[in-house]
Amino acid sequence: MKIQEKFDLTGRAAVVTGGAGLLGSEFCKALAEAGASVAVADLNFDAANKIADALCRDGYRAKGLGADITQPDSVKQLVASVLSDFGRLDILVNSAALDPKFDPDAASKGIAPGSFEDYPLDQWNAALNVNLTGMFLITQACVKPMTENGKGSIINICSTYGLNGPDQRIYIRDGKRVAFKPVYYTVTKAGVLGFTKYLAAYYADTEIRVNALTPGGVFNHHEEYFVRNYSAKTILGRMAKRDEMNGALLFLASDASSYMTGNNVVVDGGWTAW
Repeated sequence: MKIQEKFDLTGRAAVVTGGAGLLGSEFCKALAEAGASVAVADLNFDAANKIADALCRDGYRAKGLGADITQPDSVKQLVASVLSDFGRLDILVNSAALDPKFDPDAASKGIAPGSFEDYPLDQWNAALNVNLTGMFLITQACVKPMTENGKGSIINICSTYGLNGPDQRIYIRDGKRVAFKPVYYTVTKAGVLGFTKYLAAYYADTEIRVNALTPGGVFNHHEEYFVRNYSAKTILGRMAKRDEMNGALLFLASDASSYMTGNNVVVDGGWTAW
């Protein structure tokens, strides 16, 4: 088989959770361009449908689906819809996750934004529910048709903050702290790696492969101070462009990585190398 053929996803079907997000939408496009039928799954149905419609206009096969991955019934409906429309399910990209949100009024309340000492229990629980329980539920549902087909690729999106503790100094502007990376982000992303290794080992002696993809910071109209602070910590001296994870994603989704499971591909501009 020629190397180009190993990356070909023609005839396969993929589900991307968080498919309307910054990276999720890029993953949907990359998979569609490689020949896969793509289910763009997101809590925001209108946004998911917009991504899917754009792919269809470009000549690809895609469907937007609204789904709450923390709800078993919603997950079951999503998988049933994918199987009804595409007839199979070969690839799952677990990209959905809560992003850190900071209370803009924290300073007036005397609380350091995102600080561990005062971090709200409800936000901790909500993050665990989406970032770990949601990933568990959607994977549990999607892997069933993969076992019937005898083959599949599951890609769990991690973060460099699942490998290392956050350097909170990058959230300082003009000598003043403006934010913290909250505790749940590192804890849940580290959990993603454990989940990945567990599943890979569980499906030993099958053709179901489970790997993680760990992106570094992707530029998304961040403030200049943050871009400067973050870039100074990378070997390449910059943040990632939003499409720079697509090559690694396609590698993990396709037969190009057929001898790879239980591993983690880090695409971080050298952030974790020094």
